[in-house]
Amino acid sequence: MKLKVYTVNSFAKTLEGGNPAGVVIDADSLSDESMKSIAGAIGFSETAFVMKSESAHFKVRFFTPEEGVDLCGHATIATLAPISKD
Repeated sequence: MKLKVYTVNSFAKTLEGGNPAGVVIDADSLSDESMKSIAGAIGFSETAFVMKSESAHFKVRFFTPEEGVDLCGHATIATLAPISKD
């Protein structure tokens, strides 16, 4: 399976600034364990996984390498960068 994975610096004025997050597009087929593993491989504090939604344009789940988290501000902002380009 081939995934689209982005790294985005949220709240950045330069490429070196901001708060980095991973963003994985089309993550519908991934298990929680896979998302934790991918978050660990990306290596940031949180990674956003974008999925299809029946009640919205898309839904996002957030994972650290150890667990899922309910919300992550900088990863939410990071999610909008690749979606606006695709």
